[in-house]
Amino acid sequence: MKLHLSTRKAAPIQRGMIGLFFEDINYAADGGLYAEMIENRSFEFVDCFGTVGDYYTKPDWGYGWRATEDNGQGQMEYVTGSPVNRINPHYLRFTAGEAGQGFWNKAYDGIYLEEGKQYRVSFYARAAAYPEGDLEVSVRKDGRICALATVTCIHAPAGSWQKWHRYEAELTACETVRGGRFTISLTAAGAVEFDLISMMPKDAVAGLFRRDLFELLKGLHPGFLRFPGGCIIEGNTLENRYRWKESVGPVEQRRFNFNRWAVHGTAEENGWHTRYSHYGQTLGLGYYEYFLLCEMIGAKPLPVLNVGLACQYQSYELVEMDDPAFQEFLQDAVDLIEFANGPADSKWGAVRAQMGHPEPFGLTMVGIGNEQWQTDKIDFFARYKAFEETIHAQYPDILLIGSAGPDITSERYRMAWDFYKKEVPAKKNFCYAVDEHYYVKPEWFYEHTDFYDEYPRDVKVFSGEYAAHPVSGMNLPQANTLGGALAEAAFLTGVERNADVVVLASYAPLFARVGYAQWSPDMIWFDETKAYGTPSYYVQKLYGENMGTVTVDMEGQEKQLRSEDVYVNVSLDEEKGELIIKAVNHSAAGKTLELDFGAWKAEGAMRQQILAGQEDDYNCIEKPDKVVLREKESDVSQGLFLEPDSFTVARIPVRA
Repeated sequence: MKLHLSTRKAAPIQRGMIGLFFEDINYAADGGLYAEMIENRSFEFVDCFGTVGDYYTKPDWGYGWRATEDNGQGQMEYVTGSPVNRINPHYLRFTAGEAGQGFWNKAYDGIYLEEGKQYRVSFYARAAAYPEGDLEVSVRKDGRICALATVTCIHAPAGSWQKWHRYEAELTACETVRGGRFTISLTAAGAVEFDLISMMPKDAVAGLFRRDLFELLKGLHPGFLRFPGGCIIEGNTLENRYRWKESVGPVEQRRFNFNRWAVHGTAEENGWHTRYSHYGQTLGLGYYEYFLLCEMIGAKPLPVLNVGLACQYQSYELVEMDDPAFQEFLQDAVDLIEFANGPADSKWGAVRAQMGHPEPFGLTMVGIGNEQWQTDKIDFFARYKAFEETIHAQYPDILLIGSAGPDITSERYRMAWDFYKKEVPAKKNFCYAVDEHYYVKPEWFYEHTDFYDEYPRDVKVFSGEYAAHPVSGMNLPQANTLGGALAEAAFLTGVERNADVVVLASYAPLFARVGYAQWSPDMIWFDETKAYGTPSYYVQKLYGENMGTVTVDMEGQEKQLRSEDVYVNVSLDEEKGELIIKAVNHSAAGKTLELDFGAWKAEGAMRQQILAGQEDDYNCIEKPDKVVLREKESDVSQGLFLEPDSFTVARIPVRA
């Protein structure tokens, strides 16, 4: 096989085209990227039930907490009446009958400590009926104390107001332990009230982000981050929707919300109730933290807005456009832009500044709705127009992302494109890109590498959620096969070739905690001890780091190569003077591409990064490095050898 390398430039490639989509699914935020180790730290958890159009919750304020039993049991009561903050009104009143009694936290799968590592603990406490004594904070396992700190308790004189006080302690692990119990004990008899109990690794990035997950994100060099969803933007009900204003400011003032994915998979046979029924959002990872994360990993922020609709898959609820309540959604949109970009003396810019970031975040894009579509009952197109007019009246340069619905095959998809094709040419900046979603079998990706070849060039595309699904389901790390990743890589050769149409692209979902995943496959898996990238992670990494600045005309060669199960695209990095070849060999036999440089002159060795193995190979917690990248150099005169079932990226220094 021969590959002629043309000097004719084709489509310019937008810098930062390959990015990330963060959705709080699979315990991606609480229990994941947000480094908080305590579960139900503010005693606000609920138990979730229901099905489409009929969701409800039951109070379970004490979920995840238990009294210790080593020295008799104290009394656990979940009360309200004098809270730290009325937004989260419930708190624990613990009464110890004897010194040494206490309580412990489930902490997902238990506390994981690494020997010598330090952890920061904080909590609010009020010595309600505790005239003397202190508080002991520890992590215990099988009767052993693995980390311990004593906190001196503040006691007001008898007959005076016993106030809430915020306490801090630092724990140092004296051994590595898994499944430990975070415990607070009273050193004397009495009653103490507790709220907002937190434990964070001291090495959490910015005191917020779990370090190994943060480093995996940063290692992708993403161009943008779309957040925080996904379906949680809409909610199962409008009451359950994500309100960005409730996710900023001091953490004790952020209202707990149950997660839309807490009821995923409910059915009559399981009583409309699943193992994820307590999945919640503390909002400790809120909009300020998302913007901060974007800044720290070098990604442009792309927040998504609710348009007055609950999840169209899961609910019938909506706010009519002529209802005065609809104005709240429009106001939230312009206020969000002020929060991100406004001066520090503006209303919402001041909130950002008070949180520690007086400089603007530089927001340039927002998403109007998530996976919305037009129906007889839902006027999404009119809603989009209302948001466009409201936002651009104040912020004419903000780029807007539209929605083509949940698939790319149905009538709702075609209706969406008819709408944008009509409106985009008629009004400047009406829609920057249309968000398309597709979760499909690997075969579809191979068969549709030409998917964008005939798209109109005046309306751009955001491939906002895509993934190959060899299999689908809950808690299936084995779904992230090399075969699925290679199909994604092949499809992306067509996406890159059409970079004048597709301006943004992101795989989904991003994170999954082992044993807590409602959706598979996912890009990054983790448990409490470690995290790893899947083969799909490495495909995204290779694209994110090797996009070039302009594509090179393939002159139709991709069609012939495709007939031989080889999928190729070529781009040029004009800044570095390098040709970049991306090639997938979807074959059990190795193949060599003979390189015809034509008017190019190669000026050095060819550097290659290779992802290869058996199609069914996958990474897992036990074998996180079964499928990883390899690097090598070779002489260009030998051609580019493509290993069986592989994705290869080759960079060649050239001059014309």
